[in-house]
Amino acid sequence: MKLKFTNLMLMGALCLSATAFAANGDKPVKGKTQSKTTNDPPRKFIDPANMDLSVKPGDDFFDYANGNWIKQNAIPAKETRWGSFNILRQDNTNRLLGLLNEVSKTPGQPKGSLKQRVGDLYASGMDSLAIEKKGYSPITADLARINNITDLNGIVNELIYERVNGIGSPLFGFGVGQDDKNVEKYIVSLRQGGTSLPDRDNYLKEDARSKKIQDALRTYITTLFTLTGTNADEAAKNAAVIFDLEKSLAKSQLSRVAQRDPNVTYNKFSIADFAKTTPHLNWVKLLPMLKVTGQDTIIVGQPAFFKDADALLASAPVNDWKTYLKWNILRGSAGSLSSPFVNASFAYSSALSGQKTQTPRNERMSGLVDGSIGELLGQLYVEKYFTPAAKKYMVDLVNNLKGTLGDRIKRLDWMSEETKARALKKLAAFRVKIGYPDKWEGYDGLVINRDDYTGNLRRISVWRYNFNVSRLGKPVDKTRWGMTPPTVNAYYNPTNNEIAFPAGILQFPFFDFGADDAVNYGGIGAVIGHEMTHGFDDEGRQYDADGTLRDWWTKDDADKFKVRADQVVGQYNAFTVLDTMHVNGKLTLGENLADLGGLNVAYEAYKKTKQGQSNKKIDGFTPDQRFFLSWAQVWRGSQRPEAAAQRILTDPHSPEQYRTNAPISNMDAWYTAFDIKPGDKMYKKPEDRIKVW
Repeated sequence: MKLKFTNLMLMGALCLSATAFAANGDKPVKGKTQSKTTNDPPRKFIDPANMDLSVKPGDDFFDYANGNWIKQNAIPAKETRWGSFNILRQDNTNRLLGLLNEVSKTPGQPKGSLKQRVGDLYASGMDSLAIEKKGYSPITADLARINNITDLNGIVNELIYERVNGIGSPLFGFGVGQDDKNVEKYIVSLRQGGTSLPDRDNYLKEDARSKKIQDALRTYITTLFTLTGTNADEAAKNAAVIFDLEKSLAKSQLSRVAQRDPNVTYNKFSIADFAKTTPHLNWVKLLPMLKVTGQDTIIVGQPAFFKDADALLASAPVNDWKTYLKWNILRGSAGSLSSPFVNASFAYSSALSGQKTQTPRNERMSGLVDGSIGELLGQLYVEKYFTPAAKKYMVDLVNNLKGTLGDRIKRLDWMSEETKARALKKLAAFRVKIGYPDKWEGYDGLVINRDDYTGNLRRISVWRYNFNVSRLGKPVDKTRWGMTPPTVNAYYNPTNNEIAFPAGILQFPFFDFGADDAVNYGGIGAVIGHEMTHGFDDEGRQYDADGTLRDWWTKDDADKFKVRADQVVGQYNAFTVLDTMHVNGKLTLGENLADLGGLNVAYEAYKKTKQGQSNKKIDGFTPDQRFFLSWAQVWRGSQRPEAAAQRILTDPHSPEQYRTNAPISNMDAWYTAFDIKPGDKMYKKPEDRIKVW
């Protein structure tokens, strides 16, 4: 099921820093940090040593705020980017490893208990000797089963078998989630899929970089087939067959920009009617095989894709589809097999991302446990590293920001009173989640064995599949989270009209009990404002107060919003990466609107504080300067060229430099704080400064 929520950063193991709150919840004195020894100097939350003061703040504020830090901190070989988020992720990984090492070294826990499953899953992944000994034997039965297929019906049955049995998701996406136009009910949905490269344009473009990535995929396919005993010539032919099939599927896929409109991807059919459009994929027959019964309708994200995929099923030889299905097994399993398979996977991903050395095994396994049974591991994490004081601070801050956004909506000069009333109703209805779930997921029935790594992974996949489809016919559970507690990220989910802030994000540079208000509002305050604004960005604004995809705008107000949104698109389209690639202002529009709105809301809320109303300097900076510098240091970092180029195609977030610079260039307060004048490179005339929320 496609995740609907929008988040601060790309989903992944973005986690927290070593400056976590003390487990006893004690609150340090405001404006100071407690030190481990009396000889430790007080912490500088805004440190001039990290800044490049030779750069004018009005020319490149990102470089001015972060330039020296970037120069002095090379990207580690095992990373594709390095900055504030990555440091938090590494610190958090170290914390999780401490927990995992502790529980995995105490075998004999009661079978099925939290610590047994967390510890044994990690231990099974760390048993490299057993994994090496098995080679690729965990998938030999799968490959043999595919060898026995003789016709198209066998191909279709295998597509279903792999999905239900936790093996993979070939050809298309499938899942159960909320019905966007009836959010109190779950419904089955289908979406485009079937490709290996990150984006359809990776197949369709013919520039040098795209060809390099295409060659890397062909090499990867060839290598994995040879590792299972296929001769080199046949393996190369397999790669050509698979690439051609996937390229055909890519041609039928909607672009990421087109999919940003939820009305474009909301296509409800009766199951019988949709089955008529795909004669070789008879959904009336297939859905019960997928464990879906009692349903009469279905949501299809991209109907044209399914028509084309169905035609391709019939036109391509059965042997080609058998090769494709074997590839699905291989690429889905390679990371969990012996080192030749793992190394081949890394070589391929390195070609896409520029990563120099492989992430250490223990760190990969830490991420796997968090991603697989994260609400078990999360309970251990929260018990040790999250405090009631942190949660209370966030509750108070969210309420402050909600009130401020409400005030701003009331003052909008471009919106009618009718639409304002509906916007305020939606804001008041925001569901707020902080830290961790009120009700933990227990993964009931999931068996984890200490000596069966690949078996564990299959059982986890099967459990997740069965849980997903079991929701049909049940009330929508709005208590569930879309991220695990240790994650350094946040999200807005439009169908629940909710904002969520996992425990992991409540760390410096986002937040610190010892920091002044300017630092905290420029960090976590802007994050809160960011997620709130997602409720009113180009996608979120199409959902109403109860999360239903329903138009609640007057036409005149919607037109005025679109004019302002187009201004944001134009501003970001002008930004370049790697000299020649442009930011995609339409792809990144939602995040850019959230950054612009969130920072404005956070600044106005901050100005209500005692510090916000003063001019007292700290470490040489005024309160307003510290607010904007705090925002900039959140996005501090650099990335490898390969990763930067790939993110332009796939990432709905703009590069960090522009996430820093673009919003502030539209804020009058920034011009005043740093005395920005005409002639400075970032200067915009007052009448050209974009104001939306």
